[in-house]
Amino acid sequence: MKQAAIVRRAALALMAALVLPLTAYAQAWPTRQPIRFVIPYPPGGASDVTARILGAKLSESLGQSVVIENRPGANGIIALESVAKAGPDGYTILMANLGPNAINPVVYDKLPYDAIRDFAPITLTSVVPQIVVVAPALPVKSVQELIAYAKANPGKLAFASAGNGASNHLSGELFNAMAGIKMVHVPYKGDTPGLTDVMSGAVGVAFPTAVAAMPNVKAGRLRAIAVTSAKRIPSLPDVPTVAEAGLPGYEAVSWGGVMAPAGTPPEIINRFNLEINRILKLPDVAEKLSSLGAEIVGSTPDEFAAYLKAEIAKWGKVARDNNVKLD
Repeated sequence: MKQAAIVRRAALALMAALVLPLTAYAQAWPTRQPIRFVIPYPPGGASDVTARILGAKLSESLGQSVVIENRPGANGIIALESVAKAGPDGYTILMANLGPNAINPVVYDKLPYDAIRDFAPITLTSVVPQIVVVAPALPVKSVQELIAYAKANPGKLAFASAGNGASNHLSGELFNAMAGIKMVHVPYKGDTPGLTDVMSGAVGVAFPTAVAAMPNVKAGRLRAIAVTSAKRIPSLPDVPTVAEAGLPGYEAVSWGGVMAPAGTPPEIINRFNLEINRILKLPDVAEKLSSLGAEIVGSTPDEFAAYLKAEIAKWGKVARDNNVKLD
């Protein structure tokens, strides 16, 4: 018995020795250096807008600079790989997104990161509907007119996306399949450059997030003909959903969330969660994101983890059903 007690005491002492440095490190965070907030897309899209709002508020509440780092390219793979391989010390966080985090794992056979094992979810920040927009010069003012135009001009109509395998790539392919048409997919490095070509008339259609599209829709540079969510959005009350405008059952929304590299101390994850969820409830933040069409969420890390797994399963089926494979 005496020997067993000694072994137990030794084991407890060892565990304490391992935990104490971690706890001390977490207590010292974030005084050592600025926090890097990595975004998988160029400026102007939903991920960028949300991250910049959160970053500015986080900097105030944590008393440490939050540096925004846009790392577009390869449909978010470049950004996610950099975060997956970063030190799990609380000084690198990711603006997670449907495309890189939930669609890439089902359209690529090989990725330099594991969508589940390599990241620690912090909070699901928002759900963002997409908007079906068309070039102002395109003679289309409704979903039914878009379908009719595509059928009358086979192979001539193209849709822009934020990249191969991006959420609005899959949204466009789902629209094609349900409408019985074939718009040509044109990938870009984010919503913003794609929308520039839609506004100029170089590409006819796009399915950008509401956050990315709203300023140009309000300014009349893009024509919104439908939203992809199950319900109309308050910021565009007169624009119907795709389902009610002619494709019953159609629904596709994007989302954003914050993650850290796997292995980040739980004390730091919980502090980020507390601060970001508090920031999302601030009146000026809520008003800004809502005016752009985003639905604010805020979640626990475990809820976000479960949501991510469900999204991977959902979009895996869409990718398989529509033959979307990028390797």
